[in-house]
Amino acid sequence: MQHIYVNFKRFDVPVAFGGINRIAPTATYGEEIVRQTRPALETYNPNEVRFTQFFPEAQLVGALGKANGSPILSIGCQGVYRNDVALGGNFGAFTTNRPAAAMTALGCTCTLIGHCEERNDKNELLSLGGNKDRKLVNTILNKEIKCAQRHGMDVLYCIGEKAEEADSSQEVITEQLTIGLEGCDLSRIVIGYEPVWSIGPGKTPADKAYITKIAQLVKKVIGNVPVVYGGGLKKENATMLSSIEEIDGGLIALTQFTGEIGFYPEQYLEIANLYLEGKKRSKS
Repeated sequence: MQHIYVNFKRFDVPVAFGGINRIAPTATYGEEIVRQTRPALETYNPNEVRFTQFFPEAQLVGALGKANGSPILSIGCQGVYRNDVALGGNFGAFTTNRPAAAMTALGCTCTLIGHCEERNDKNELLSLGGNKDRKLVNTILNKEIKCAQRHGMDVLYCIGEKAEEADSSQEVITEQLTIGLEGCDLSRIVIGYEPVWSIGPGKTPADKAYITKIAQLVKKVIGNVPVVYGGGLKKENATMLSSIEEIDGGLIALTQFTGEIGFYPEQYLEIANLYLEGKKRSKS
């Protein structure tokens, strides 16, 4: 099974406010993305590929409404809180946070956990308190995964090393896997590998040999769990990534990196098709 994810970050922010949304008014952004992509996605075999789109909270209701009943498209949230509502206990006193119970009640069936931006945020908070133990973030993320899984949600769990961790990349990734996934149901986990050191303008992208090495490490540490590339999947690397046996899909964010940068549905569909057609050729 192949897995194609999209993380919409804050792509609902209009250009006038410093964002990149040129597609629809903020109130209807999520449903418009689904409307423009669902018909093409449903031409694929749902037994061979799953498409998942992670939206900010304000976009979830509209997106879920447009995706309702789709055999191949799932709508998810961009994370859940490490604690949750409990019957006879905490009724939901989590102001500013996103309990898994609330996301499930909305209709989300999956969540993104451990994205490098979330890891950066948690590391910064710990550092402000004088704690630089990177293992603690994995412990917090483990709690988030367990909250999500208690509500039956699938999880895309992101891992990856920073530039300053290059010399200990295998140790860092092994910690992220063993601590982050301790006691979790691996049958409902997909790993998203983000080589943080290679993401962004002016940086050298990770090559095929390096991505293959890390994907093999992941499967050695936790078994045959799907691994997708979160560096991310784009037009320029879709065919290369599809040729890696150990890679089972990708995570897309921007689809256009120059000019009017942003996410464009027609480019997203092109990227997905390039990858999936390449995967077919590599298996034939």
